[in-house]
Amino acid sequence: MTTSARPPAHPLHAAARWLSAHARFPASRLAPRAETMLCVSILAAQEQAEQGVRHALERRVGSQTSALRAHVLRRTQVHFKCDNSAKV
Repeated sequence: MTTSARPPAHPLHAAARWLSAHARFPASRLAPRAETMLCVSILAAQEQAEQGVRHALERRVGSQTSALRAHVLRRTQVHFKCDNSAKV
């Protein structure tokens, strides 16, 4: 069984499908203000979902953060351990 990954439908396309299924669109239409409100809310939900994806990608990995802190600590301590004032 092969499944092809289809890109997600545009949110307004999904709204038109919902309107045709539940409100007999385009034979009968909602009030213009109601249609506008529906489209704006769908686009706002899409934008909010995209922001959620961005924040999910910015998550830190604990081991990587710990290794970076240790690296910074070692770099700061190296200056205290090097004493080149002794003459040979």
